[in-house]
Amino acid sequence: MATPLAQAATSPSVAANAAHVTTVRSCAAPTHRDVMACQALKVTGGTLAPAAAERTATGAAAPSGLGPSSLQSAYKLPSATAGSGRTVAIVDAYDDPNAASDLAAYRSQYGLPACTTANGCFKKVGQTGTSTLPSANAGWAEEISLDLDMVSAACPNCKILLVEAKSSSMANLGTAVNTAVSLGAKYVSNSYGGGESSSDTSYDTQYFNHPGVAITVSSGDGGYGAEYPASSRYVTAVGGTSLKSASTSRGWTESVWSGAGSGCSAYDAKPSWQKDTGCARRTVADVSAVADPATGVAVYDTYGGDPGWEVFGGTSASSPLIAAVYALAGTPSSGSTPASFPYAHPGSLNDVTSGSNGSCSPSYLCKGAGGYDGPSGLGTPNGTAAFTG
Repeated sequence: MATPLAQAATSPSVAANAAHVTTVRSCAAPTHRDVMACQALKVTGGTLAPAAAERTATGAAAPSGLGPSSLQSAYKLPSATAGSGRTVAIVDAYDDPNAASDLAAYRSQYGLPACTTANGCFKKVGQTGTSTLPSANAGWAEEISLDLDMVSAACPNCKILLVEAKSSSMANLGTAVNTAVSLGAKYVSNSYGGGESSSDTSYDTQYFNHPGVAITVSSGDGGYGAEYPASSRYVTAVGGTSLKSASTSRGWTESVWSGAGSGCSAYDAKPSWQKDTGCARRTVADVSAVADPATGVAVYDTYGGDPGWEVFGGTSASSPLIAAVYALAGTPSSGSTPASFPYAHPGSLNDVTSGSNGSCSPSYLCKGAGGYDGPSGLGTPNGTAAFTG
């Protein structure tokens, strides 16, 4: 039997962060150290920020929320031609029994190429790579649908590997990461997080140190404050923005989303390519993409509490988007460190210079600023150049 969807009341911080909408967490906040929660926020009411007009494959009006055309336009992605043959892995906890059919519905709605088990595009396995799947969970199923849809939106030609951990412990999720890499994925998205612990450096060694593999992690939805595994020095920590259509040459404008996680790690060493001086250890985040539920994305899910089309936000949206952008950019060379790539190409990103996720000192750790800042990192994709070695 499916675990009931978490329907806790929206916290004041989340309500303030999503000024135009009300949201609920798909996954309950973790109550134990070394247990993770997904970062998906489901919109339950309010008014979304206006987005660029988008149509479905049949020419009808699209569902609410940003869809593939808008996301590809905002980030100048070569989605029509790039990514073929490359596999993006999604790591989540528990099973989504409807993952394949919901993915098919999303892609059909927007005229994206079919991605099925039968044609070799989609594969779902348990945490050790076998066909033995964990128990189903409605909240994590929403997260899975969000992740699969965002990879599809950014890289329609990519293959997708879904690895389902048997629980949301860091040990089981980390085992699933290792499985994704062992099965050949060069891009692995992780839309979950929890409090840091003294075990994190050990987890780094066991689960996230994979040279030549781009591993992306959501920075969190609670505003200023670092989470793990986003604070791992081996991953690309992905923050969040508010993304709105605008009468500009780009056609879009972005500011820091007030819920995006950022800050200084208490345990992880600072990677050599990260040069900011406000944190003695690892600083979160590295890059970012849309995460504000008020400028949220369209998702199709039938295993959650409100089956059908829904709108989601949270850095659970931005992590799979960035993993797919890495895939569009090309295969990382053997032994490379993909987390460092954006730092070598900061001019190839959209700098996010406004908005904040709290109060802190120095202020760049929680406020949008020219160049690097905590909540948005170096910025958002402007094509794929920043994600190449």
